[in-house]
Amino acid sequence: MAGHSKFKNIMHRKGAQDKKRSNLFSKLSREITVAAKMGMPDPDMNPRLRLAVNNAKSQSMPKDNIQRAIDKATSGDDENYEEVRYEGYGPGGSAIIVEALTDNRNRTATAVRTAFSKNGGNLGTEGSVAHGFERLGFIFYPSDAGDEEKVLEAAMEAGADDISSSEDGHEIWTAAEDLHQVAGDLEKALGEAETVKLAWKPNLTVEMDEKGAGTLLKLIDALEEDDDVQTVWGNYDISDEVMEKLDS
Repeated sequence: MAGHSKFKNIMHRKGAQDKKRSNLFSKLSREITVAAKMGMPDPDMNPRLRLAVNNAKSQSMPKDNIQRAIDKATSGDDENYEEVRYEGYGPGGSAIIVEALTDNRNRTATAVRTAFSKNGGNLGTEGSVAHGFERLGFIFYPSDAGDEEKVLEAAMEAGADDISSSEDGHEIWTAAEDLHQVAGDLEKALGEAETVKLAWKPNLTVEMDEKGAGTLLKLIDALEEDDDVQTVWGNYDISDEVMEKLDS
């Protein structure tokens, strides 16, 4: 079950997100508000809201911001966000899934299409690449949560489907419908996770060379800079050697 960490390649580098903290907070707030509107405004009674709040906490979002986002859902605010998914192809034959929350589909579609076309990609139709991914629950613990054996035992007892440990930390995968229950059981055993979310996990990954990876990361940065885009997923694999060359 254990193996080399690949998740840092599936989801864009966390460090790049850290540079955009204010942008990240607004996206987290939007997800919290939407989750609270779709169910009860109580995280204990609303699994999606609990995940959103936990993710906000893991990014050091202040409690006041979190509460404001929840309150916004019950304030009669006219803002109505809908969930939209875009799929397309990036450089080097990579496949990209973009998840957005938007109050204006036309604006978001135009921005996403522009990001793809300006950075070596092509926006496809819905379903064009999703067949190459599985919709799964994902939980991440940093390496200091425990050694591989401890986390593996806790994950198996919680009913997780797969776990891989590396020096980066522990990646735990579950069926999408089991995410809330498994995350709750793991929290009792290991404490609060750094990340708990629904993820798109590729069935196969595409190894990127330096040129393709450089263009691909520009594409992902352009997508993530858009206020409406929540998460960008891909099937790319960028080796540490290539990443070091790009960062130098």
